[in-house]
Amino acid sequence: MNQKELKELIEFLIEKDIAEFELERGDVKVRIRRAGAQPAVPETRIIAMAAPAAPAVMEVPASAPAAASAPAAGDGAAAQPDNEAGLHTINSPIVGTFYESPSPGSPPFVKPGDVVEAGQVLCIIEAMKLMNEIEADVAGEVVKRFVTNNQPVEYGQPLFSLRPRA
Repeated sequence: MNQKELKELIEFLIEKDIAEFELERGDVKVRIRRAGAQPAVPETRIIAMAAPAAPAVMEVPASAPAAASAPAAGDGAAAQPDNEAGLHTINSPIVGTFYESPSPGSPPFVKPGDVVEAGQVLCIIEAMKLMNEIEADVAGEVVKRFVTNNQPVEYGQPLFSLRPRA
């Protein structure tokens, strides 16, 4: 989208008295929000949350790692910050659904304590019916898995932490 198209879009939104507008074209995302005209905002948010699942999922990762680590850590919660020094985190490269194994009933690709090589498959993330294998980018020991099987994940959300091999 060039500057002329953007200017025409803004003029159109002002002319039609549209308070908030969001447009995605490929990897370009434009969001325009005018100050003062609040009535259209709730309608836009309802439409945005009802249509794609991603906006609802975006809020989950912020609380999910904290919620998942607090009950699971138990008495190890105090030791966790010391153990995290030097760990390498594998983050989700895409939005999708996390799968720990190649098929239901199969053993997981990896579990905490396993030693992995660079390029070894750690999990699968399904996005738009495509199964994307997520590989380790360093060799080392799997220390922790941050997500559960069939859990929705967001771009950049931590999946695993590895202790790199020296």
